[in-house]
Amino acid sequence: MSLIQTLTKTVSTSSSLLRVVQSANSSSVRHLSSASPPASVWSLGRLNHVAIAVPDLGQATALYRDMLGASVSQPQDLPEHGVTTVFVELSNTKLELLHPLGEKSPIAGFLAKNKTGGIHHICIEVDDITAAVADVRSKNIRCLSAEPRIGAHGKPVMFLHPKDCNGVLVELEQE
Repeated sequence: MSLIQTLTKTVSTSSSLLRVVQSANSSSVRHLSSASPPASVWSLGRLNHVAIAVPDLGQATALYRDMLGASVSQPQDLPEHGVTTVFVELSNTKLELLHPLGEKSPIAGFLAKNKTGGIHHICIEVDDITAAVADVRSKNIRCLSAEPRIGAHGKPVMFLHPKDCNGVLVELEQE
């Protein structure tokens, strides 16, 4: 069979398939072909930061500040989260350097498994944290606390279970 015959047969088969799909129930076709999510009372905003767990906060801060020339914040202890943070300012987002604080730090457990550190989570802003949390829960996405807590920026945050988010720990933060 020549290339032109193969292409003609493929187009003919595709046209037949398209007619079958078009004759199907229009609501199911809309659902299957929709490229945008359903309307909601909340929406995702911009990427706020990427968090990196580090075994040596001073060394990591020096890398970004002294070697790469970035502007960095002073270390901030967040005992309620079990971390000390340093923010690295970038033109389009931030990096959050995380170091364990206290014996029950979740970062200590992460570093026990990842001795040299690594990406810990991503943080995405939302315009309504309360609605976002209710919505993700209704979709069986597990939240890691009962209610949003105040995060490093002084705003309410909620962490979503990585097993429900393609292996990524996701932090939602009120804009």
